[in-house]
Amino acid sequence: MPTGDAAPALPILLRAQSMQGEAGKNASASGNVELRRGGVVIRADQLDYDVLTDTAKAQGRVQINRAGAVYSGPALELGVQSFEGFFMQPRFEFPALGAGGQAERFDFLGPDRGRASNASYTSCPRDDTQEPAWVLTARSVSFDTQANEGIAEGARLRFLGTTILALPTLSFPLNDARKSGWLPPTISVDNRSGVELAVPYYWNIAPNLDATLTPRIITRRGLGLDSEFRYLQPRYSGEMALSWLPSDRVAGRSREGLQWRHEGQGPFGSNYRADVYRVSDNDWWKDFGNTGGTLSARLLPQRLSIERPFALGLGTEPGQSLVYARWAQWQVLQSADSVIDAPYERTPQIGVQMRGQYSGLQWTMESEFNRFSLPSGPTPLAQRSGGDRAHLLGSLAWPLRQPGWWVVPRLAVNAAAYGQQTVGLGAQPSRAASQSRVIPSFSLDAGLELERSTTAFGRALYQTLEPRVLYVNTPFEAQSDLPNYDSAGKDFNFVSIYTDNSFTGVDRVSDAHQVTAGFTTRLVDVASGAEALRLGLVQRYLLRTQRVTAKADGSPDGDPLSQRFSDVLLVGSTSVLPGWSLSAALQYSPDIDRAVRTIASVSYSPGPFRTVSASYRLARGLSEQVELGWQWPLWGAGPDGKRAAAGSSSSCQGAWYAVGRLNYSLLDRRITDSVLGMEYDAGCWIGRFVAKQNSIGSSQASTRFLFQLEFVGLSRLGSNPLKVLKDNIPGYQLLRDDRSSPRLVSDPSLDIPPLHE
Repeated sequence: MPTGDAAPALPILLRAQSMQGEAGKNASASGNVELRRGGVVIRADQLDYDVLTDTAKAQGRVQINRAGAVYSGPALELGVQSFEGFFMQPRFEFPALGAGGQAERFDFLGPDRGRASNASYTSCPRDDTQEPAWVLTARSVSFDTQANEGIAEGARLRFLGTTILALPTLSFPLNDARKSGWLPPTISVDNRSGVELAVPYYWNIAPNLDATLTPRIITRRGLGLDSEFRYLQPRYSGEMALSWLPSDRVAGRSREGLQWRHEGQGPFGSNYRADVYRVSDNDWWKDFGNTGGTLSARLLPQRLSIERPFALGLGTEPGQSLVYARWAQWQVLQSADSVIDAPYERTPQIGVQMRGQYSGLQWTMESEFNRFSLPSGPTPLAQRSGGDRAHLLGSLAWPLRQPGWWVVPRLAVNAAAYGQQTVGLGAQPSRAASQSRVIPSFSLDAGLELERSTTAFGRALYQTLEPRVLYVNTPFEAQSDLPNYDSAGKDFNFVSIYTDNSFTGVDRVSDAHQVTAGFTTRLVDVASGAEALRLGLVQRYLLRTQRVTAKADGSPDGDPLSQRFSDVLLVGSTSVLPGWSLSAALQYSPDIDRAVRTIASVSYSPGPFRTVSASYRLARGLSEQVELGWQWPLWGAGPDGKRAAAGSSSSCQGAWYAVGRLNYSLLDRRITDSVLGMEYDAGCWIGRFVAKQNSIGSSQASTRFLFQLEFVGLSRLGSNPLKVLKDNIPGYQLLRDDRSSPRLVSDPSLDIPPLHE
């Protein structure tokens, strides 16, 4: 509704079954009366309007529509232009939120302010016979839309007839904009820390600055404080989180965790980024591993980088080439029963990457200098070494592509020079001499793309046949006496078998004189373009013995491989059956005439909030696991309006859902991790209970219990299990749209994701 100078220009429209009055002074209307001015609509059985005072008095089924809110009641007196007056015994509805309430009296104090006396608010069905399932009551509620603030005095939240929250004063925002104030408390329980109560306070410092301070009480450990600070500027942005327990009674010491992420734009078109994660002790991931994020992992990085994209010419375009300098270190959280091997630190890593296209030739080049060092602390590999390495990777390809076929010949080179290496971790480490090597490689990649129309499963389809052949020739060069900083054997799968090097990284290059041949066939729905079926088969043939190989654990320098025919890879997936999705991958060894690795999964999802999935994974001699996941309504009518079970009572007001995931190791004969829970959707409120268990050692497990009440249209109380459910249950759907944390506002091109889930 316009105010100020624009308001007097707005006309008043008055309609009714009968009207009488004196022009320019007053009007009296009755029978389906409707008065309109700007964005305000008043309807009533009878209305008297005084032109001189601009006052409307309405009685009998009075209703006001303004700014998306609807007020109704028996009597109203209102200054139309000033929007000052009162409404007796009004009911109010907020259709956008699906919620509303009532009050003894509502005073309009201007276009942007109002006050309700003895008010109640809920999103549950309301009648005069019984109290809603949940209701927020207050002695007085003041609204200021311009300041985006509501203040409730004597606030009480009642749930199922019981007061569960009472506050003398409650401040809340009136829309999605950010506002300082206390957030709903969270409660969680786990077997290592006991019960934890946290009450966060959100501080809206500025449109581009905010902070969250969260005091918490942990029954077994003591008092703690979590803090988060976010900032957003036109040229840089970042966030910092600090967890602090000044005196952990279980550990007998102070404990801290820090997380800082910062990125921005530097001079001369450069970009920079910092990622820093640090904790006070090795047991952090066990005791606080349920908090999520990188601080619950065992490898905590500290990374700094600065990069500048550029175009060099020679067929390069802006953004295709990059010069960079990086620094990467690790904090390794070791455990007495589970020592892990950390990657090397790079202090520093300086390089340039370029790629381009010229006269049909595609070329790439990467040159880099690294200084490798070992993270502090114990390592299971006692003879690991540190040192310097400079490498050059380059390739030149001439792709020939036409409809239905393609051929790509490619020349590549991998050159590396190693400075003096420090070997061993003893008090007197030895020194190895400088070394270097240059290894060229040639490959020829060719394939066909054949297609025909067909009909199957009652629908029109395209069937494709896509044979592919890859020839690779890389000469042998001894590398076992060279350092290995970043190479490991690639996983043997349908993608890696079509590569010219069976190692990741730079330090190892497999000698290869081999041919890889296979095919893929697909059925594609003509109408939707969806893939209904896919089958693939591939095998590699060695033309000579491969001498540079990986060991069974993936580490380099394994035994020579003389087996001419590799294992056969077979993959398949289909969604032909409505609601069903099946996929499988098989690695079959002709030597032992058995499958050495199998992955199979099936899922059934006939509709929203209904999904069941199962998967089986076998790596012969290493692991064998079965995984089950589900979200399924058990009883009642869900948010999609369907009954959860045939025997459900028509009078049921809500729906029960079972949610969970189990991962069972057939080799160890135990459940390695699990998530089990129940959700109850009553329409206007949702209850969730989730138990999550993770293995943190060969004989140790961490168990956490999460309980949450979500009052639709108001807030959530309790610990938040939604991230646990989304991350662990394939196909899980939220029963209601998730609400993210408020976002910072500065430059529209910049944004920071919320810290809280």
